Amino acid sequence: MKITQDFAPPFKLIAPYFIIGVIFYLISSIFSLSINPSELSIHSPDLLSWTHLFLLGFVMMIIFGAMAQLIPVTLEVGHFSVEFYYIIYPLLFIGTILMAFGFTLSSPLLPYGGILVFLSMFIFLSEIFLTMKKVSNFSNVVKSILVSNLFLLIGVIIGIIMALTYAGQLNVNIEELLKAHVFSVVLGYIVITIMALSLVLLPMFGLSHNFSQKPLNNAIILMTASVSLVILSSLFSIPFIDKIAYIISILSLIIYFYQIYLIYKTRARKENDIYIISLFFSFSTFLISIILGFFYIFTSHEPLLFASVWLFISGFITFVIIGHLYKIVPFLVWFEKFAPLVGKQKVPMLADMVPVKAANYQFIFGAIGVVISAVGLLFMSDEIFKAGASFICIASIFLLKNLLFMIRFK
Repeated sequence: MKITQDFAPPFKLIAPYFIIGVIFYLISSIFSLSINPSELSIHSPDLLSWTHLFLLGFVMMIIFGAMAQLIPVTLEVGHFSVEFYYIIYPLLFIGTILMAFGFTLSSPLLPYGGILVFLSMFIFLSEIFLTMKKVSNFSNVVKSILVSNLFLLIGVIIGIIMALTYAGQLNVNIEELLKAHVFSVVLGYIVITIMALSLVLLPMFGLSHNFSQKPLNNAIILMTASVSLVILSSLFSIPFIDKIAYIISILSLIIYFYQIYLIYKTRARKENDIYIISLFFSFSTFLISIILGFFYIFTSHEPLLFASVWLFISGFITFVIIGHLYKIVPFLVWFEKFAPLVGKQKVPMLADMVPVKAANYQFIFGAIGVVISAVGLLFMSDEIFKAGASFICIASIFLLKNLLFMIRFK
């Protein structure tokens, strides 16, 4: 795949997304200490608040920042209006805070936070779709990004309806809409986006060549079908479709796991740096999460669901993001600060810009924390879960310190 930097936006535009996102990771890690597994339910205010702090504040903020860079780089067209990205992160930041407070302290805040989040995502989606209008070659990556953003639009609309219901402004079936909301945003947008970008980032950083892309194409088709079935089931109350959709989503994830194996097997760069180690842990928790989710489908034992989702979000998604931060941030900083100096004076290598010792500490504390807290959820133990969450808090402090080190590198 051809990669070009010609249309890339300035790093000062992207840096706030990464910094705010990692700060939200720290906040959500501290907030997780308030969650009590023995009293956990999908409608728990503390759980809903943590989920939105984590997914909106950390995951979405980082993805939006990364997409600001990767969309023009991979599509080889300039942004429709890159200035929109100066508006998106303040709206998303304030909206996320209001929603978190709305779930735990004052439900009337939910519609206000929801509207701000909706505005930020509507601006993001509008900019993405208008940028895509200029694309002449619709590759599989472009098609996947288009599908994922359509699911994000559906998920955000459903989320607004749910926020208004929580605040007492509407009266709809929350149980049914919740499934559609979660599948649209988490599997429809976040996971399909990660799948699509895997074909760009993993081969680029691992120097992988000559691998088949068919498994990933099939995985995305199956995930699209799964999310679509859940949305239909939620809107028209067809419960028997749900389990079919769950099995299809697990099959999609297994095929994606096989695609990652193919990319890894063909890589030319063999050193196991913090990036590769993070991905190893990420996909290990990913596999365990699939297994636990598979058992939940046939047993309906809720601790299996909570442990599976925790490993999927705090293990797989989190460590995929963190691992790529250690690659993307040094590259962007190097490209802006040091590329013009090449041939004129000595410039640092990309590896010099990563604080290796602190990054290893961040990985160790984070990985131990995810495993221990997952065990706490599996056995519904408050003490074990909080012990794991404490390790994650320490890891999040290291991550913020490491990010600032890379951004300020001179």
